[in-house]
Amino acid sequence: MSEPYGDRPAEDPPYDGHPLVAAARRLAEDTLAPAAERADREGVDPATIAAVKASGVLGAAGPAAYGGAAAPAPVVREIAETLAGACCATFFVQAQHHTPVGTLAAAPEGTPVREQLLRPLCDGTLLSGIAFSHLRAFPRLPVRVTREHAGWRFDGRVPWYTGWGLNDVLMLGGATEDGEVVFAVTEAREQPGLRATGPLELAALSGTRTVGLELDGLVLPDGAVALRQPYEDWAAADRPKNTNVNPAVLGVTRAALDLLDTSGDEAAVRTAGVLRERLVAVRKDAYALLDEVPAAERIADRLAAKMRAYDVLRAATTAAVVAGGGRAVGLDRPAQRLAREGMFLLVQGQTADVREAHLAALRG
Repeated sequence: MSEPYGDRPAEDPPYDGHPLVAAARRLAEDTLAPAAERADREGVDPATIAAVKASGVLGAAGPAAYGGAAAPAPVVREIAETLAGACCATFFVQAQHHTPVGTLAAAPEGTPVREQLLRPLCDGTLLSGIAFSHLRAFPRLPVRVTREHAGWRFDGRVPWYTGWGLNDVLMLGGATEDGEVVFAVTEAREQPGLRATGPLELAALSGTRTVGLELDGLVLPDGAVALRQPYEDWAAADRPKNTNVNPAVLGVTRAALDLLDTSGDEAAVRTAGVLRERLVAVRKDAYALLDEVPAAERIADRLAAKMRAYDVLRAATTAAVVAGGGRAVGLDRPAQRLAREGMFLLVQGQTADVREAHLAALRG
């Protein structure tokens, strides 16, 4: 198979025939890639989200008992690479969904919100967004949570919320004054105590319908709570996550190399060959760290792999623009979109440790 999203490095484990990988590639080729430039300029279409829901990818990592596929991690990563390479805006909207699925799956059996929502989230009936990255600012409290009767009151501002108008529900995180993290789920719509700002003006992924959320006395009942945990316990599990290579980085890199391969320019094809070797190498190293090493170990190696992945991403997306010449910067051309998506991925999920390592690598 010579079309984009079909060729895979020889080092891959034998997950190529997994039905969800096949479904993701059909979704990418038939729906996402053809509409990617329009989604970038005009916003991700609800019809595209309907196709994502119907494809089965939203339940990839969900428990089988609740309608999920319980797919192995390499399958989940391959799906992410495939969708990101086809349309990073659509990928990013659906990427938010997998945190609520994982959080609810880890909640104790009998937790009301788990029993109510986990199945429709796994089977694609519902799409969820997330609002919790502000927790990494603790001890500052961008979103403050206080106990109120038989529920929890949320006040403050969520600076980034992706998928407004596309998501059915959202998982909201906040922290109390004494350092407890509270995650609760509510409908993704304006309601008493919750208001969305206008769409944020972004240089990349502006089609993701990203807004801010103003919280002024949003009260959610105990039954909506998915997680309560001391901040330090939550942070200890959260901190290592973003030191790993994001599969979306590899997916966008792959898409840029596909452009070079199909350009008809001999120098561009040679460049793609060299960069693809680097991509294969960093992918192998990064995923070995994920699969074989405990999450909190070898952080320096994870960061080093992440920087290598960023290097090949920048080289590939730049090469796609260079090979395309002046035409490549037209808004109807994928090269400029991939370059801007690459820029976005350099800072998406960025923590202080990642930023410091990235700047040090650039100095080096």
